[in-house]
Amino acid sequence: MRALARAIGSLGYVGFLKPAPGTWGSAAALPLAALVHYYGGFYLLAALTVVAFVIGWWATKIITSGARGSKDHDPSWVVIDELVGQWIALFPVSLAAEHLDMEIFTFWPGWITAFLLFRLFDIVKPHWVGAMDELGTPLGVMLDDVVAGIYAAGGVLGLAYLYHEVI
Repeated sequence: MRALARAIGSLGYVGFLKPAPGTWGSAAALPLAALVHYYGGFYLLAALTVVAFVIGWWATKIITSGARGSKDHDPSWVVIDELVGQWIALFPVSLAAEHLDMEIFTFWPGWITAFLLFRLFDIVKPHWVGAMDELGTPLGVMLDDVVAGIYAAGGVLGLAYLYHEVI
């Protein structure tokens, strides 16, 4: 069971790439999101994000058992949370592509923006991102990236509005 949790938590061992395993995990999430969107659109991406969250929480519980509140409560190689957060950051891009019936890569600036904003919020950990991280629990490991993804999605929407409506 621990080996399966390790494979899931590291996103197929991507989390062991150096340097910056979180960035590698976020980067690995991009082509997976494109594939999911291609075959099932936004709603499949949203549903699989929930599934990935639940499975990631389970894997993180196993990986970090006995580490509550310690430095080891969020090992750097656990990057399933980055996949979840990155996919949430891509929700506006996927939803726009679906509703406008356009290829998802037409929105390439949104992909880049989602990636960069998610990484920024995940690293800097502003307000609620940091609060979730400080929980020191497996749920906190997952939730800090969920909140970072929500912040990034908001940033994608805000910047898209500025570009399309203001500039």
